[in-house]
Amino acid sequence: MSRRPLALLLVPLAVLTGCSSPVDLPPGPFASDPTCGEVLISTPDELGGLERRSTSAQATTAWGDPAVTLRCGVEPHGPTTDRCLSVDSGDGSSVDWIALEGDDPSLPEHTRPGRGSWAFVTYGRDPAIEVVVPAEQGASGQPTAYLVDLAGAVDASPAERSCVGATDVS
Repeated sequence: MSRRPLALLLVPLAVLTGCSSPVDLPPGPFASDPTCGEVLISTPDELGGLERRSTSAQATTAWGDPAVTLRCGVEPHGPTTDRCLSVDSGDGSSVDWIALEGDDPSLPEHTRPGRGSWAFVTYGRDPAIEVVVPAEQGASGQPTAYLVDLAGAVDASPAERSCVGATDVS
């Protein structure tokens, strides 16, 4: 085989692999927790019409471009006054999420979303799970729709506590 036909075969391969580069994410500090494996296996191949993408770290996954990302094994939050959302899915799962601002210091620098983006971290679950929705993917104004679709998978990390509001305490 001459070099020319081999080169012609490699060019399309290089183009295809260039389009599917992995999303660069660091693992959470507790990514090796076996529960994270259960969570990741249960995540959908498609999320809100976005195709799954490969990632560069253990216990992470992503969908779309720019990517909606999920990292399992992040630092669990203790009691907080941050806004907490209880998200129910169609299968009866309910997951509490802390909604963080893009510049929240509890988010590692590399995962802080840009202006107009959203970040959510499970509350009361160990290991905790983080979902970041870039502004471009939340343009419909419903970034929590992704959380509904992920509730069944996230439920693999058992709830130990739940959000409470001012009316829940005496």
